[in-house]
Amino acid sequence: MDPHRRILHVDMDAFYASVEALDHPEYRGKPLIVAYDGPRSVVCAASYEARKFGVRSALPLARAKKLCPQGIVIAPRFERYREISDQIHQVFRRYADRIEPLALDEAWLDVSTRAKEMGSATAVAQAIRHEIREKLSLTCSAGVSYCKFLAKIASDQNKPDGIFVIPPSKAEEFLQSLPLSKIPGVGPRASEKLKDYDLITAGDARRAGVQKLRGILGSWGAELYQRCMGEDEREVAPYRERKSISVEHTYAEDLSLNELALRVDPLCQELEERLRKKKLVGTTLCAKIRFGDFRTISRSLSRDVPFESVREFVAFLKGILADLPTDSRIRLMGLGVSHLQKPFAWVQGDLRAIKNRKI
Repeated sequence: MDPHRRILHVDMDAFYASVEALDHPEYRGKPLIVAYDGPRSVVCAASYEARKFGVRSALPLARAKKLCPQGIVIAPRFERYREISDQIHQVFRRYADRIEPLALDEAWLDVSTRAKEMGSATAVAQAIRHEIREKLSLTCSAGVSYCKFLAKIASDQNKPDGIFVIPPSKAEEFLQSLPLSKIPGVGPRASEKLKDYDLITAGDARRAGVQKLRGILGSWGAELYQRCMGEDEREVAPYRERKSISVEHTYAEDLSLNELALRVDPLCQELEERLRKKKLVGTTLCAKIRFGDFRTISRSLSRDVPFESVREFVAFLKGILADLPTDSRIRLMGLGVSHLQKPFAWVQGDLRAIKNRKI
């Protein structure tokens, strides 16, 4: 591992809610819930005032309203969030050798060069946080370390509007008491498996050894052991390959198959539009159907020639619906394309040439 590498993870504080409060001063200091207001909606983001009541992202909006009845619900404005995100990245580019976006509101930054110029990576992080506050009136939290894994965990230690540093000399001490559930990739199921073996912290995992973890979690156990040892060789990658593009809709009421059939064409057109904007096609289609009782099924189809047209999407999705019991009630339908590639015709801008091609 390069001892001179310096990585930051910068995470905006309650980003969507903070942007809404920025644009609407009357919302400042109030419990704000960013979500589409519908019976099946989930929370996109919540201000820290709302979080005190237990409101969090991905929580059903109906539940959020019960927890925080005084909460102000406002519909998300993703174009505005992207606009502010672009301005944040303009700040990042003045300090980072490489930037790897994780979402609109967070990114890894390799600041190894600027750290030498400014004396430390901590100084770089402070400068970035100061500039974002001064120029955009928003706050962010930063984690500073020698690898991506520790920088990401560090950024969550002093939220909101904080900074936390894990230098190489302090990594072992920090990891000793770090709950395994805090490590990205250790979900509830893996966490429960580890608890069955009395493995609660990264220190426990280090003492258990790589073979023990591999026996419990398979190949992921070996990677987890590396993280618990403070090892992460991954570089900050400026461009992350997109693995899939998909759309899905959750309906306000459970739909019959006849009602759902009317939604197939618009869903497929939306997917084609997203692919067109990204100038991508893919060789695998995957559909997701969730029933009224929350049972979920998925179906996929792969071939050597890319799927490129709405007509193909519609045929695939309607074929799946035709196999469902006639009394089915559906709450969610989704469709995606993976194994993406950029065909020559789209690179040249000749979209129609490939959409109309006979295969």
